[in-house]
Amino acid sequence: MTLIRTALIAALLSAATAQAGEARYLSLINRAHDSVVAVAVAPAGGTTFEPRPIDTLAGGGDATTVRLADTGCRFDLRLQFRNGRTALYRDVDACTGDALVIAPLPRRTATHAADRGVADR
Repeated sequence: MTLIRTALIAALLSAATAQAGEARYLSLINRAHDSVVAVAVAPAGGTTFEPRPIDTLAGGGDATTVRLADTGCRFDLRLQFRNGRTALYRDVDACTGDALVIAPLPRRTATHAADRGVADR
């Protein structure tokens, strides 16, 4: 019985370690009116954004999946739209959710957008 218990504990620890080292991916669903042409990712609160390759993500519901990083859970995503506007989604938790729905950019000021957790430039 002790051998089985030891094997079970070893398997559980191995699975937990493997999951902790897995790459983080996030599905992007574009509900905005314009196409997303570029995506860049940084650790949450970071200032160094790294571009991620994507095909143009058409507005109105087009979707894709991007690789965020090999470690960590929280990320900032900077999206570039075809019309030149950008949106910054801050503190996106890829460990508790696997998708980000890109909302239409507001027509109001950047202050209003920041209140929703999205910065528009």
